[in-house]
Amino acid sequence: MSYNTITPSHIEELKTIVGKDYVYIDSETLENYAQDETEDLKFPPEVVLKPANAEEIARVLKLANTENIPVTPIGAKTGLSGGALSVYGGIGLSMERLNKILEIDEKNLQATVEPAVITQEFYNACKELGLYYPPDPSSWGSCFIGGNLAYNSGGPKAVKYGVTKDYVINLEVVLPNGEIIWTGANVLKNSTGYNLTQLMVGSEGTLGIITKAVFRLIPYPKHLLTMLVPFESPEKACEAVSAVFRAGLTPCAMEFMERDALNWTIPMVSDFNIEVPDHIGAHLIVEVDGNDLDVLYKECEQITNIMESFGADNVLFADDEAQKESIWKLRRRVGEAVKKHSIYKEEDTVVPRYEMPKLLKGVKEIGNKYGFQSVCYGHVGDGNLHVNIVKGEMSDHDWNHKLTDGIREIFHLTKSLGGTISGEHGIGYVQKQYLDIVFNEAEMAVQKGVKNLFDPNGILNPGKIFV
Repeated sequence: MSYNTITPSHIEELKTIVGKDYVYIDSETLENYAQDETEDLKFPPEVVLKPANAEEIARVLKLANTENIPVTPIGAKTGLSGGALSVYGGIGLSMERLNKILEIDEKNLQATVEPAVITQEFYNACKELGLYYPPDPSSWGSCFIGGNLAYNSGGPKAVKYGVTKDYVINLEVVLPNGEIIWTGANVLKNSTGYNLTQLMVGSEGTLGIITKAVFRLIPYPKHLLTMLVPFESPEKACEAVSAVFRAGLTPCAMEFMERDALNWTIPMVSDFNIEVPDHIGAHLIVEVDGNDLDVLYKECEQITNIMESFGADNVLFADDEAQKESIWKLRRRVGEAVKKHSIYKEEDTVVPRYEMPKLLKGVKEIGNKYGFQSVCYGHVGDGNLHVNIVKGEMSDHDWNHKLTDGIREIFHLTKSLGGTISGEHGIGYVQKQYLDIVFNEAEMAVQKGVKNLFDPNGILNPGKIFV
């Protein structure tokens, strides 16, 4: 794909749109916006812009569309599939100034926010009013709501409450040609035309730029109980998960961490003082929530009995908020721990939850075949397994030339189990080479047709998903 480069006259025009103080061409800034959390990839834009509102973004996109200049939307840069990388240079469109919670409507249980609101800050603002916004990805302390929308983020609470898409009812979007639209209405039911709201969620910034989002909220649950459940066998831990749901129980969180994930992360969490015996191969974090504490204690008893029937060791109940927090710190910092330990690639597989033991076993067998180590953890209640492939002792040649074959085998296994190649991290830049595993030609043509309809000139976030 061929694009025009940024010229001095483009820079001057961009300054008139967003203000000269929000146009950056210095090498330090360009380098700072050249990467996200995806491996060690770097693609600097030619210019970074920091617009203040939808109208400025509309003028930027109108110029870019006319001049054939690529535009890459950039949020908090916490993504893991390269979605914020300016693969073709051009304009890096930082959303960070659109950072306001515009309204929390307590009467209608709705909130309107801009895309650069940090997810945890939005959660806390809702909680102060007795309201609940459940999606909470591991990076929720730094990631933006806009990125959560772009990738349909989930997090631990998705098992009971759903993912980002389940809370969005309306979006303000700037299209690649500079037009500003609303995708729906601020109502809970809407069968008026095509569902453009849901089309935008998960589109990875390739169809339009989200500038406002209206979310539905729910009342905040009064009680939360947390259990840490050790297993000698990681596969048995995964088997126990499906049994809990088949028994009619729905925890609000069910997370899996295998032994290496525990070993690498525990040193990073100073207040985690729970002993992990040598024979333990994995932990499940299980939480239940609701408004009747007696009911929750009974659910925990039922879950404990099921877990023990699959070989669980001594189940730990978190005694207080501090212990709950230390357990969740451990889970949320696993990705960071793996990244610090070795060169790695993270895959985001998802299968029907009953198939999780087969997926985990198959990943280990494929690793043995190709000579790489894998560290697995994730949202096991959703069937979403994060597979961190660690270079370790693998030679540079094998890492650079054979690893993709191993990844393809993992994805073929995932597909054969009824799953797909990304549950919440998206396709972005790094996974697009594997789309042929999950889409046939007709399916791929439909997907590309949607992109071409919205963005016929291909200026918006090129190099991602299909381009």
